[in-house]
Amino acid sequence: MKKSNKERVCLKISGTVQGVGFRPTVYRYAKEEKLSGFVCNTSEGIYIEIEGKKEKIEKFIEKIKKFPPSRAKIKEIEVFSIEIKNEKEFRIIESKEEKNRKVEISPDIATCSECVKEMFNPQDRRYLFPFINCTSCGPRFTIIKDIPYDREKTTMSKFKMCEKCKEEYENPESRRFHTQPNCCFSCGPSIKLLNSKGIEIEENIEAIKKVSELLEMGKIVAIKGIGGFHLSTITEKKVIIELRNRKKRPTKPFALMGRDINTIKKCCFVSKEEEKLLLSLQSPIVLLERKNNFLPDEIAPSNKYLGFMLPYSPIHHLLFHFGKFDVLIMTSANISEKHIIYDNEKAFSDLKDVADFFLIHNRDIYKGCDDSVLKYFSEIKKEIFIRRARGYVPSPIQVNFEIKKEVIASGGELKNTFALGKGRNVILSQHIGDIKDYENFLFFDDNLKHFKKIFEVNPEVIAFDMHPEYLISKYAREIANLHNLISVEVQHHHAHIASCMAENLLSDREVIGVSFDGTGYGEDGRIWGAEFLICNYRKYERFAHLQYIPLPGGEKAIEQPWRTAVSYLYHTFGPEFFNFDIDFLKEIEKHRIERLIEMMKTNINCPLASSMGRLFDAISSLCCICHKSNYEGEAAVMLEMKIRQDKGSPYPFEVKNENGVKIIKFDGIIKGVVEDLKKKKGVENISIRFHLTVAEIIRKICRDIREKKGIREVVLSGGVFQNFFLLKKVYNSLKKDGFEVYTHNRVPPNDGGISLGQIAIASHLL
Repeated sequence: MKKSNKERVCLKISGTVQGVGFRPTVYRYAKEEKLSGFVCNTSEGIYIEIEGKKEKIEKFIEKIKKFPPSRAKIKEIEVFSIEIKNEKEFRIIESKEEKNRKVEISPDIATCSECVKEMFNPQDRRYLFPFINCTSCGPRFTIIKDIPYDREKTTMSKFKMCEKCKEEYENPESRRFHTQPNCCFSCGPSIKLLNSKGIEIEENIEAIKKVSELLEMGKIVAIKGIGGFHLSTITEKKVIIELRNRKKRPTKPFALMGRDINTIKKCCFVSKEEEKLLLSLQSPIVLLERKNNFLPDEIAPSNKYLGFMLPYSPIHHLLFHFGKFDVLIMTSANISEKHIIYDNEKAFSDLKDVADFFLIHNRDIYKGCDDSVLKYFSEIKKEIFIRRARGYVPSPIQVNFEIKKEVIASGGELKNTFALGKGRNVILSQHIGDIKDYENFLFFDDNLKHFKKIFEVNPEVIAFDMHPEYLISKYAREIANLHNLISVEVQHHHAHIASCMAENLLSDREVIGVSFDGTGYGEDGRIWGAEFLICNYRKYERFAHLQYIPLPGGEKAIEQPWRTAVSYLYHTFGPEFFNFDIDFLKEIEKHRIERLIEMMKTNINCPLASSMGRLFDAISSLCCICHKSNYEGEAAVMLEMKIRQDKGSPYPFEVKNENGVKIIKFDGIIKGVVEDLKKKKGVENISIRFHLTVAEIIRKICRDIREKKGIREVVLSGGVFQNFFLLKKVYNSLKKDGFEVYTHNRVPPNDGGISLGQIAIASHLL
């Protein structure tokens, strides 16, 4: 008798495999190979039982590995032989809940081309439908309440599907099979246009048509999207100025949305790589170099870059369909460093004096998620995040070490993200904002509880910044005491370097860590920020840093760079600088300068800082570019924007050994800058010389470390490395000198990435 080669196997697939069309794909492959069995979602991912001829099963598995759904990310496939059941067909069955959750939740996905095509097809039943979606696109993370990812566990649960939608939902051959947000005009959410007094003007598609008209008239409209509200208007100068006045945002750049890629190319230089990012399913804001004066400078004052994105939700596509405009301002609807507004009632209460009209809908956003912002860095042929949020969160960062005790990290005070560590995954939150603000703290706390629930993390450890006064660190200490968690204090700049090491999959070996930023609490109780560390995950040695300087007024010196400029002048020249013929002394009143000097003499509220960010601020103010920062880092950004050429000579500087640590003296730099100012050299010349000086400082100290310690790997981190001119100079200079250089790519170099570093350090210390 001929032996049968029939068998049955089960497959357990983990990764980003729910909400991305995985089960319909599995169903199709099973049908193609004439196999029986079933597939379902579980709390761990996808579970499949498949039965048939051995060679057919092998082909089936090969198809899943080679041709998964485009939005899926398979992390692991486990295959086991099981008992034959002699089933006749292949089915998709109800989800199974299991205790051990391994599933990765899909980020929100930009509207796919097939849905856009349907939306503008007059013969389609979803013609002009503002909530069209399918297995390949639409809201995911922002509507999920719990997993498995089923409709009743999303904010779509209150909308009962009509018969036609239900038929699609239950049909494995349909693009909308088990698409949880699936709906249509008959059964889906509704949309309304209201004025600032809450009076309804229009509803549904007429509301969107009316918004397009209002935007053309120069009105400011708060528009509810996927992860929250945007404030939108046209790009006319007077309208932009009005929006700035209402939002109390005098100079911080506004994000833009272009009708299509060709529109963006009219305004900016767009490389193939940047075009790919703009058109990606994540649809982030991409920083692009301006091409001409096609758009008013007021969008991003004195900035050579514009932040552009393409329409990523059906509502966006419809606005451009009905409107005559090609570019819209589409800036996050929030008030002064607070998190993005995503609730209808809060939008009215907080934005009633900003927006003329409100376009709202009743599909609730469960958790707000701002737009991601990034820039392509050609030297590493990858993008670098400025803000990691919509489209990328909550996809995990895989690390090459085992996190044996589940851990949460509270991140930093500015540009906060928190993180959860489990197994070999670190899950970073979306951009939270500045935790100095209590409302942002509540947003942090709410999201942390949500993440712990949906990813089933039961922490034994909590890692946090060692700053004794950070609200976020006080909270972490309180949580540790309340729940008997192991607490791990982490030095700020060590966390920066560890985050870059972790995302580059470096092992626990010594590297040269260059961590440049504005503020970080040092173990000596002073403000650090220009740090050369010899470190691994477990420990660090402070090899060199910038000479300390008093910051008159403490936090005020960050907001008012002229204060730091005075400090540098006084500590370089003494009182004789009052006699200098430089414009700085004409723009800042003498009595204000004298008051600051008295503060420094008596040491009243003058904390010492070794901050590269503050040195950038001082040079910017000395050049009369920026005396007052309206947003974090503005003075440094404006200094970078003054660069017009790539040639110049660095200013002189000295490095001295004090108590076994190398101190980078600033006297030569300040003297050189002042001499150029006296000679009326242009600020563009001073800016390039200063940037080249910083790059040369990094090169020299790294060479010193290599000579003494034999370390050839350099890790660059901290907010200063969002300065792409400096980053490019440093990267190329170090590579030319034979160093292996690591930069960020998966998390931001600013404080939005340090929660990853905190987890890496805590995991290695335990």
